Parts: sequence; structure tokens; C-alpha cells
Amino acid sequence: MDKKKIIVTGCNGQLGRAVNREFASDDRYELINTDVTADIKLDITDVEQVMTFVKENEPYAIFNCAAYTSVDKQESDAELSMKINAIGPRNLAIAASDTGAKLVHISTDYVFPGKMSERPLTEFDPVGPASVYGKTKLAGEEFVKQFADRFYIIRTAWLYGDGHNFAKTMLKLAETHDELTVVSDQLGTPTSAKELARCIHALIPGDNYGLFHGTCEGDTNWAEFAEEVLRLGGKQTKVCHVTTEAYACMNPQSAPRPAYSILDNYMLRLTGSYEFADWHDAVKEYFEDGLK
Repeated sequence: MDKKKIIVTGCNGQLGRAVNREFASDDRYELINTDVTADIKLDITDVEQVMTFVKENEPYAIFNCAAYTSVDKQESDAELSMKINAIGPRNLAIAASDTGAKLVHISTDYVFPGKMSERPLTEFDPVGPASVYGKTKLAGEEFVKQFADRFYIIRTAWLYGDGHNFAKTMLKLAETHDELTVVSDQLGTPTSAKELARCIHALIPGDNYGLFHGTCEGDTNWAEFAEEVLRLGGKQTKVCHVTTEAYACMNPQSAPRPAYSILDNYMLRLTGSYEFADWHDAVKEYFEDGLK
């Protein structure tokens, strides 16, 4: 039986690598990996290039793991942000619709205002991004809804995996610092790329399309997340809890950070599609896997 082809954009990113590991043992699928630095290069901002590539490969699905994620840089580079985070998904959505492919698009908690909330945010809560990154990611969502026939939009948050991420930064800094200063008034849920890849694997064979929140269960703040990472890494480094305001005075940032990023995987729960692991268990597995 012929394998179903899946085009993966951003294959060298944290999620792209996790997707490749997740699907490696599933002989139903053949992954076609693309990235700006991969052997197969695909510029998702070029609609003609995207249309040609997708038509040539006739995929079963497209996984858009590509994004411009340098939050601060985008405040002064809004046009590039819009091209990668909005026009890119638009082009993929048009190509997916034209060829009958399913589209998995990854979005973010930054589409919300980031203000404190009395409860976790569901897919039905009003959006209102405060940063360029959030605004362009929301535009990407809207384009996918507008142009794709069969899509899964998954909003995630605080993602970590094989690549540059918060956990690895904390461990590296702990090698040369006795104390680390980390904000404690920003709330969210650390989410492993491995868990997100498992969620995608669970969704893709079915027809449960739409918008989903996809984060690990539970919640914490950045300082407590750092403490858990250092504990699992066997480090004795002390974590000093500070406010966002105090941290910004020491390390100026261009883009506002959400004070509240706790997402409720409401649609996944309602449809029985996938249940994410608790964030503590996911981080522990991350260490057991050798930080991959």
C-alpha cells in the first residue's frame, strides 16, 4: 500500500523534529521535510513556489511547523513577521485546498490579550493580541480558516523540545551562575514538542477539524518551571523570583509578554481527541529522553 505523503515545513525546528520522531515508526506515512536550511528548501512566503511544490507531491497532509518566533525582533520587523506568520499559512492553505490535503497549522497563546483571567482560556474566548508576533499569528489563523477546506489549528504555549528553548537556557546558565533571576508573575503551561507531536498524530487520521488548544495539563510560572528544570538536571542554582516589571528594568524587552497564558484544551476534551500529559510528567520524560 502506498504511503500517505505529509509535507512538513520548519522540519528543523523543535516541533518539526518531534514530528519526525513521532511518525518514524508509523509506516502509513511518508514525511517530506522542508525548511529554509533543509535539503529540500521551501519558501512558504512564495505562493507560486508553494503551489508548485504541493501540486508536484500531492500530499495527504501539510504540517506547518514553520514560524517567526523571535518575539522582540518582530516589533521592529513587522513586515517579515506578517510574511512568515500570516502569508505563509495563507499560501499553504490555498495549496492544501487546491490539492485536497489536510492542513495542520500551529498557533500560539499570544493571540490573546495576555491579561490575568479567573479561569483557563478556551477556544471560545475573545482574542486580542498585544504584540506583532501575536497579531501576525492571529492573521495566520484567519487565513487558514478562510482558504483551507480541512484544517486543524492548534494553539500551544511555552513549547520546548530538541532545539533552543527555556529549559536548555536555564541548564546552561546554571553552569556558570549560583543564582538566576526569573519572572514569577507570568502564568502558563510548559508544553513538550513531543506531546504536541503526539496530539497531531492522534488528530490527523480523522475528520475532527477546527480550532484546538494544545498544551500540557496543569499550570505554573516561569520561575517555578526553572526550578523544576534545575531540580531534574541536578543543579543547585537558586532561582530568584521577580516581577515582569523588575525583570524588564534589568533586561529591556520590546514586546509585551502575556501575564496569563493558561489554555484550556476544551475542544480536545469535548471531542475526546487527545489528552495531554501533566507538564511535570512531560518535563521528566524530556530529561529521560536526553533533552530531545
